[in-house]
Amino acid sequence: MSITPAESRVMESLWELGPSTAEQVIAHLAERSGWSPTTVKTLLARLRDKSMVAVERDGRRYIYTARKDRDAWVDDEAGGLLQRLFGGRLPPLLAHFSRSGALSGKDIAEIRALLDAIEAEGPAKSTRRSKRS
Repeated sequence: MSITPAESRVMESLWELGPSTAEQVIAHLAERSGWSPTTVKTLLARLRDKSMVAVERDGRRYIYTARKDRDAWVDDEAGGLLQRLFGGRLPPLLAHFSRSGALSGKDIAEIRALLDAIEAEGPAKSTRRSKRS
């Protein structure tokens, strides 16, 4: 299930902090977002309803814990985006960014180095990697 940009900011806080109370998440987000405590609590409730966070009662307070780690979430989101917009293929994605001017010389050098490293691994590892996409 997809989450909104605001919900992803709350998740980022939970990934950074680990299991936390609403007050801890509110404090963590206060300087970055300017959101009211009510807004953060609403976002936590929405994330609970989407099964992105687990909630456990601890006395008079609740502890919120991310149910999915950040890497797994990024994999899901990136894979979904790639599938929806580019049929699951990376070359059209890179072509899009190239045409839009979003790739700097440094980005291109990093992509080249990554491709060289993938090639150096050999076809077996490259094939396994492409099957995960």
